[in-house]
Amino acid sequence: MEQITKFLPFILIFAVMYFFMFRPQQKKIKQEKEFETGLKVGDKIITKSGFHGKIVELAETTVVIETMSGKLKLERSAISLELTAALNKKV
Repeated sequence: MEQITKFLPFILIFAVMYFFMFRPQQKKIKQEKEFETGLKVGDKIITKSGFHGKIVELAETTVVIETMSGKLKLERSAISLELTAALNKKV
């Protein structure tokens, strides 16, 4: 019993870290993956670097967007979930 009480603070610290750090991060990663797979041609997006555009082509890991200055080929992971959601909420 005494050994368990010695390790109880460490177990509690790990549990708190899991519920406040690791679990939310895993949830965010899952959300971003679902967002990336749900993209379709015609969606208006904003990249993490700030480019605004409309999707014109989709591939497995890349996307081609049309901007005011031309077309850009980007990785799907370069599209910002938060900025795109905010853009589509305004419109």
